[in-house]
Amino acid sequence: MKPTESGHFPVDPSSSGVAGTLPQRLYSLDALRGFDMFWIMGAEGIFSEMAKASPNPFWNGIANQLTHPAWNGFHMYDSIFPLFLFIAGAATPFSVGREMEKGKTKGQLLARVIKRGLILVLLGIIYNNGLELKPLADIRFGSVLGRIGLAYMFANIIYIYTKKFSTQAIWFCSILIGYWLLLKFTSAPGFPMGDLTMEGNFASYIDRSILPGRLYLKIHDPEGLTSTIPAVATGLLGIMAGSFLKNGTVSGSTKALRLAIAGAIAIGLAILWDKDFPINKNLWTSSFVLTVGGYSLIMLGLFYYIIDVKGYKKWAFFFKIIGMNSILIYLSERFINWDFTTDGLFHWAGQIIGNPFSPVAMAICYVGLKWAFLYFMYKKKVFLRV
Repeated sequence: MKPTESGHFPVDPSSSGVAGTLPQRLYSLDALRGFDMFWIMGAEGIFSEMAKASPNPFWNGIANQLTHPAWNGFHMYDSIFPLFLFIAGAATPFSVGREMEKGKTKGQLLARVIKRGLILVLLGIIYNNGLELKPLADIRFGSVLGRIGLAYMFANIIYIYTKKFSTQAIWFCSILIGYWLLLKFTSAPGFPMGDLTMEGNFASYIDRSILPGRLYLKIHDPEGLTSTIPAVATGLLGIMAGSFLKNGTVSGSTKALRLAIAGAIAIGLAILWDKDFPINKNLWTSSFVLTVGGYSLIMLGLFYYIIDVKGYKKWAFFFKIIGMNSILIYLSERFINWDFTTDGLFHWAGQIIGNPFSPVAMAICYVGLKWAFLYFMYKKKVFLRV
């Protein structure tokens, strides 16, 4: 039930107040981040155990969608990590943009985003390897936190120096097309041009050549340096979506609808591009960026419409608690044995329910315990920020 070494990282390094007439924090962003994190902190385990306890096409189908394909292809669980990066981008106009409106210089903001990005890279190394001294060859430097840190940093640099939406869109398209061309007309030595296998693709070859330490899959790292390039586009798409929510002059309902339409168009383009450049999370291909970007736009539009436009907030409080302290609960996996604690407190519940649903009950308790911990921190106003 714990995130794997190459799991997802739930953090919005740019979350802060919101300028203008909007609330200080956009409630839907916290709720959507929490909804995303809900699956990472153990909810996928509930459905996995349910599929084992009651095997049928419905539960098996959901459980399958909460796994990652071995290489090419797309399951809904693939959207979890990039959705967090997208949300970090969407919060940028309300945080970095607000600071710009207050008169902060571009140099000051640049220093701020670089600092945050590098802190996340450092935290990623700590999460992967723990607080212990290891030989360089045994350290994994590529990480989920590191990817978010670097992608967030470069996407924000583009935002700081290119305020026009059209210029940001050009950057977005250029990154996707450039990455496609890079992998289309190159390969690892000894492989045919355009090879996209794990060993033969150029991105993995570059990582094997320049990344110190060990790679997650020995010959490939899903959070390698080269595939971080298109991840910048994921963050940038979030920035453009956030700018539209913050500065758009149309009604909230229209904003939500346009986000959903843009998301559907992105998914359609991804399906077409998949024929030549497969949807692949491991390589973070351009078609993958459009796929997860499309779903992210739709989800943001839906949450924004229900929560911020229609005002239905009470149901989302459960997720907001998670979203406001996502970095804390993620890092806690490295330092707290949640399985041991859950079993110590709730083993009796599993015994009462009995097999085959005892593991389902324990998975629910596992998530509930984490939520209770986050709720306690929320009531104490303790939030771990980068």
